[in-house]
Amino acid sequence: MAEIIVAGAGIVGVSTAIWLQRAGHSVTIVDREGPAAGTSYGNAGVLASGAIVPVTTPGLWRKAPFMVLDKNSPLFLKWSYLPKMIPFLWKFMRHATDAHVTGFASAMAGLLHDSVDQHRALAAGTGGEKFITEEDFCFGYPDRESFDADAYGWNLRRNNGVVFEVQSGAEFAGYDPLYAESFGIVVRCKNHGRISDPGAYIKALARHFEAEGGKIIIANVSDVIRDETGLRGFKTDAGELRGDHAVLALGAWSKPLGRKMGLDIPLESERGYHIELVNPSHMPKAPMMVTAGKFVITPMAGRIRCAGVVEFGGLTKPPSEAPFNLLKRHISDIFPELTYDRMESWMGHRPSTPDSLPLIGSTDETNSGYAALGHQHVGLTAGPKTGRIIAGLISGQKPNMDLAPFSPSRYR
Repeated sequence: MAEIIVAGAGIVGVSTAIWLQRAGHSVTIVDREGPAAGTSYGNAGVLASGAIVPVTTPGLWRKAPFMVLDKNSPLFLKWSYLPKMIPFLWKFMRHATDAHVTGFASAMAGLLHDSVDQHRALAAGTGGEKFITEEDFCFGYPDRESFDADAYGWNLRRNNGVVFEVQSGAEFAGYDPLYAESFGIVVRCKNHGRISDPGAYIKALARHFEAEGGKIIIANVSDVIRDETGLRGFKTDAGELRGDHAVLALGAWSKPLGRKMGLDIPLESERGYHIELVNPSHMPKAPMMVTAGKFVITPMAGRIRCAGVVEFGGLTKPPSEAPFNLLKRHISDIFPELTYDRMESWMGHRPSTPDSLPLIGSTDETNSGYAALGHQHVGLTAGPKTGRIIAGLISGQKPNMDLAPFSPSRYR
């Protein structure tokens, strides 16, 4: 049995801790706020096994400048942050090639294809099972022309095993009348799922982890602990946490500690926004990606969550009003007759790498430190499998998939 310290109490960190615990190890989680306090709380709640098309598709070079200037575009930029963003954006945009996107899709399909099964395996016996449902993940297009314009992405999904069905808006309205006048074309992706309350789900997993003997410490992590044989834990404002292995799973806040672990990760926050309609008069039946606004409408416990858009603006600047206003305009257009008690808003940070691929694996040849971060839009989807992979590596198991695309060594 080994002693492992996991920095981060989001879905990736908690999943890693539970799988390590099940493998017989003693595990401590350390986090500055506690379970599901960040993006793991505020995400769209979709288990998006078909989310294998990155933002950096070919042609983004031509479209991006116009998108950040268009108030109706789902891409935003805090202009005061632009000087700091230029090195990242240069690396990010260089991946907008067919060769990279094809490789990305293949790698991510291997990580995401069984996401619902991975969540069920993680949640078994924890009390978190009740939050997992299996539903189509739908994509709503205003008309056939806009759907045809996305043919590149749908061909990529089809070639990587994503099963989907294309319906007219009228056909889909027979399933969900709430969208009767909203879309001309709806694509229904099969073998997907949903978490009905992401924050409550991860807190249930964390309570189970503690009930089984795991420790959760609320503290800021400031440094790593290293000896002549490798990485042995973290320094925090609550004292040193020492073990045999250390796992970095702090999401968008991982960059400073990553550098202390020997990784120069050009990590940036893709700031995501959500608006919730509390106690709505009607509830949609399945998650819906509104392609015109690049946000997802998800039915949740007692509320509808509308989450998405992308803003580059760093970790410290306050939320912007423009993304919220865009979401409100789309909500008003799609649900003109919907009533609800109140509207609540939130902004969080998705950890994004220049190649959009997460880091999953050991950070150096000693195999004492591990990284599990950088999942951009699919942290909830990939969290359980990422944790299972890390736990397997620490326990000396050979992974049953190719981890080379996710190797932290590309930033060593």
